[in-house]
Amino acid sequence: MSEGNSEDVWRRETPHILAALMRRYGDFVACEDAVQEALLAASQQWPATGVPDKPRGWLLRVASRRLIDSLRQEGARREREQRTFGVGFCDFARIPDPIIKDRDSSLDVLALCCHPELTTESQVTLVLRTLLGLSTQQIAAVFLIPNATAGQRISRAKATINDHHRRFPAPASLTDRLSAMLHALYLMFTVGHSRPFGEEVLDQEVSDEALCLARRLHAELPGESETAGLLALLLLSDARRPARTSADGELVRLEDQDRGPWDRAAIGEGIALLEGALPFGPVGAYQLQAAISAAHAEATTWAETDWPQIVELYSMLAHIAPSPTVTLNFAVAVAEVNGPQPALTMVEPLRTDPRMSRSHRLHAVRAPLLEALGDREAALEAYRSAGRLCTNIPEQRFLNTQILRLSAQDPTSER
Repeated sequence: MSEGNSEDVWRRETPHILAALMRRYGDFVACEDAVQEALLAASQQWPATGVPDKPRGWLLRVASRRLIDSLRQEGARREREQRTFGVGFCDFARIPDPIIKDRDSSLDVLALCCHPELTTESQVTLVLRTLLGLSTQQIAAVFLIPNATAGQRISRAKATINDHHRRFPAPASLTDRLSAMLHALYLMFTVGHSRPFGEEVLDQEVSDEALCLARRLHAELPGESETAGLLALLLLSDARRPARTSADGELVRLEDQDRGPWDRAAIGEGIALLEGALPFGPVGAYQLQAAISAAHAEATTWAETDWPQIVELYSMLAHIAPSPTVTLNFAVAVAEVNGPQPALTMVEPLRTDPRMSRSHRLHAVRAPLLEALGDREAALEAYRSAGRLCTNIPEQRFLNTQILRLSAQDPTSER
């Protein structure tokens, strides 16, 4: 099997292995280290021997043995230092390998990572690291923060775990950790829907995993309106996936998409979920975002989109969940209703917002607004700034196309 396929197996199986070890031993840091050692062993052996028929069992056996060895060594060290140690250290040689459960363990790991002693940012960072295996650089790109800050979050999260005896107790109820779990799933989907790095716009496996987990979470908590709102949002967003890239992998803007290939079944399911959740309130951020996606999904063309309704929905969203990203999307809708100048006025303050200093999206939004106002030079500079900051190759190509187009229209501009 190819290396890429091996990596897919590792990412798919990691949460199951971690959850199995956690159920048996409870020590998150030790279990995570053991899983990483098992993945390292697989990377060294599988290219030569091939992926095993039952990779989960292979990984679990290796991780369990590494963990038991580590715990034995820790017990021996404590015995030497203290001559007494906690119950259970003597018995690891007789503990059998954890039983592999057939059910999906990803939701269990998601709940465990959302430990109440961690900040929301650290909870989500741990989810992205554990469930997706994202690097520090990739996590930084998701949060629009420096790499060093992302690394510090990971370190602080692990330090907090150590301060609480390195244990991650299961929640008494999923609702205890619902807010963090929803946020983590939203960002997971975002990573797959618009990859921060790489040669492709989409990472379908990551999006599918987030959608699957959102569906499972909704099944566990059918009465939670925001859980329904998140699932509706992901379904409505994912429904546009077939039209987001061209046959050769190039990015296609929403206004230029052929809406024929959109997944109408997913759109119908998303709208039904939203309509079922809205009457029971309170209306939360995910329901509002789903309502915005529904307005796009119900329009047969870009021109027929109900932009006044979308502006009103964004106004509500900006009130209850303000963020630079919400402001940028709000401005795009305002431009469709009131023209480019009010929209540009909305986004200009973001130029001094440190959260946007590493993101290309502010410049990518400003550029067409400036062009619509007739300021071609400023638009070119905005596109160039976006191109320098963008780390996704198809998006870079799209931005470069806009630069070439504007340059061709203005022979006096710098090529």
